[in-house]
Amino acid sequence: MAAYRETVLTAFQAVEDNLASLRILSQELKQQDAAVGSSQRFLNLATNRYKLGVDSYLNVIVAQTTLLSNQRTALTLRLNQMLASVQLIKALGGGWDVSQIPSQARLLSGTR
Repeated sequence: MAAYRETVLTAFQAVEDNLASLRILSQELKQQDAAVGSSQRFLNLATNRYKLGVDSYLNVIVAQTTLLSNQRTALTLRLNQMLASVQLIKALGGGWDVSQIPSQARLLSGTR
């Protein structure tokens, strides 16, 4: 009975942890998407200033680097969000069987 109770409590903890992770990652992703948008505007401004001869190309390179860094961070957060979603499905006892996927979808995904 004690082992069953421990298993149930562990499962509840795993579900709660993944739900919290998804909530936190969602908030972080909103902030990071805002940072990507700001970086894009900074790059547009730097490019326009360079084209007008006001600034050097170094400012454009810095803006590109900043944008790329923010985009990479956003992608990492999205990956972590997807992983947390899969872990949540697993913690809930869910899953999928490749044999249940329609054959057309399996061909597109590269599995047979």
